[in-house]
Amino acid sequence: MNIEIGSYEAKTRLPELLRNIQTGLRYTITLRGEAIADLVPTESHKNADAKAAVAHMKKFMQEAPTQGVDIQALIREGRA
Repeated sequence: MNIEIGSYEAKTRLPELLRNIQTGLRYTITLRGEAIADLVPTESHKNADAKAAVAHMKKFMQEAPTQGVDIQALIREGRA
């Protein structure tokens, strides 16, 4: 999501904007209504989020209660 924000407001709210950028938001800074700059997350933040998601999914898969569950039956049921 890309949010437009005036240069004065961006200056006064910079710490808040940076925290939001860490969560994935993007900002376009405008000067008198004309876009002059983009504030976007760096690639390292994107990769960190992806790595954290993969680690979380692996942990979930290892801890998920699957004993006694017929995975193939569940797959067939979903295809019916």
